[in-house]
This record gives sequence, C-alpha cells and structure tokens, in this order.
Amino acid sequence: MSARHTAVTTGLELRLVMSGATTVPVRADFRYDAQDPYAVHVSFHTGSGEVVEWTFARQLLTDGVTRPTGEGDVQVWPSHGAQSVVCIALSSPSGRALFEAPLTELVEFLSRTYAAVPTGSEGDLVDVDAELALLLWSEPDI
Repeated sequence: MSARHTAVTTGLELRLVMSGATTVPVRADFRYDAQDPYAVHVSFHTGSGEVVEWTFARQLLTDGVTRPTGEGDVQVWPSHGAQSVVCIALSSPSGRALFEAPLTELVEFLSRTYAAVPTGSEGDLVDVDAELALLLWSEPDI
C-alpha cells in the first residue's frame, strides 16, 4: 500500500434543472482524495448558504460521460444539446434534483483524478485488512 496522499479539487458551476426547462446556477465543489480512491465527494452550495454533500463512485461519473449509467439514487448520462453537458440525477427521501455539469470541465477534473490514481491501482491505496476489520468489528458484550 502506498503512503502517497494526493487530492484533486475543482469548483464547477452546475445548472439545476427546474420545471419548464428553467435552470438555476449552483456552485459545486468536486473533491477526489487518493485516501478514498474509489470516490468523488461533491459539495453542492445552495442559495440559502447550506452545503449538501454527496459521494459518488468515480467510475459512475466516468461512465456517465459517455453513456447512461447508475441505478436508484444516482443516475448519470451525457446530453449533447445546445451545450454538451453531463446530467446528474439525484434522489433522496427529501427530494429529487437534476443537475447539468459542463462536460469539458467534468472530464478535465476526472482526468486529473486518473493522473493521480490510475485505473486499476485504487486497491494499492486501500488497506483491505483494516477495512474488513472495521466492518466485522463489534463492541464486546459487557
């Protein structure tokens, strides 16, 4: 396991798609950390100053750049209308949202994550024994 620690971050202006094809700009900070090599963390900044955090599989976002992917709470797909964007649909008990991310900027961010941790080397950065121990550990009976 490598001791290297690399983080890749970028801020993107997404578009929140509202009813009637109206869109609203939403600032989102994308963060990739080699210590969590399979995930991309996204902080959505709402108009009220609140920050909503979501975590996505890096591969889900990567696949969504070229083809529809995802099930359940997160779905991602490319759209090549007036502008090339990647659609990110989120669903939770508190509601649903559809965002459009600029394709070029998202691909640039993802490319930087793969430069930091290439495909197939993610497992080199994960201590599987430690992760399994956390999953299997239970508090002793007192």
